[in-house]
Amino acid sequence: MGLIIGLLLSLLIGLSLGLLGGGGSLITVPVLVYVLGVEPHQAIRMSLAVVGATSALAATLHYRRGTLRLAAGLLLSASGILGAYFGARLTYLFTPAALLLTLAALMLLIATLMLRRHDPQDGVTEGQQARPVIMVLTGLSIGVLTGLFGVGGGFLIVPALTLLAGLPMQEAIGTSLLVIAINAVAGLLGHLQHGGFDPLLTVAVTTLAVLGMLLGVTWSALVSSARLRTGFALFIIAVALFLVAKNYPVLF
Repeated sequence: MGLIIGLLLSLLIGLSLGLLGGGGSLITVPVLVYVLGVEPHQAIRMSLAVVGATSALAATLHYRRGTLRLAAGLLLSASGILGAYFGARLTYLFTPAALLLTLAALMLLIATLMLRRHDPQDGVTEGQQARPVIMVLTGLSIGVLTGLFGVGGGFLIVPALTLLAGLPMQEAIGTSLLVIAINAVAGLLGHLQHGGFDPLLTVAVTTLAVLGMLLGVTWSALVSSARLRTGFALFIIAVALFLVAKNYPVLF
C-alpha cells in the first residue's frame, strides 16, 4: 500500500513541475522517506535524480514550444552548478532529523511566499531589464538549496525570471525547468561520492513523475496557476507540519 501511495504522489511531483515550473520537488524527499521508506540522505540523492530527469524532459518540451529562454536559463545555471555542488557537501553535516526539520522550515517559508505571491503581467514591463549580478547571486543561492535538500528551487527561479529578467509566466516556467535540471545534475554529482541509491525505485518514481509532468505541461495553458499554487501551498504546509511532528522529538 505504501508503494502504491508513494507512486501516486510521484504523479503530483511531476504535475507541479509541469504546471508551475517548480514546487513538486519540495515533497519528493518526504514521500521517499515516509511513504517509500528510504533513508533521508539516500532520499536526497534519489530526489535529485527524479527531479533532474523529469525537469530535463519538461524543459525540452518547453523549448520545442518556444517557451524557454536559453540565455536567462544558462545565466542562472552557471552559478547554480557551483552552489549545488557545495550544498551537496553541506548535507552530511546534518543528522537525518535535523536535515528534515530544516527542510520543513524551508517548506513553511516557501508555502507562505506562494500564498502571498501575485502573478505579474504576462509580458515584459516597459523599461524592465534583467539584472545579471542579482540573477547570478540568485542562481548561487538556489543551487545551494538544490544540493543541500534535493529540491529544484523552481519556487524561487520562476519569480526571479519574471521579476528580474522580465519573462512572461510561461517562458519563466520553461526556463526554470532547464535551471532545475542542470542544478539537479550538479547536486547529484556532489552526492554520489557518499553513496548511491535504489535504481529500480528511482526509475519507478521518475516514470510516474514524468507522466504527471506531461499532464502538467498539457494543462498549463488551461488551469489557473494562482488557484493551483494556493492548493499546493496548503499541501506543502501540511507535509511540513508532519515533518516537524515526526522529527522534533528526536532532537531531544
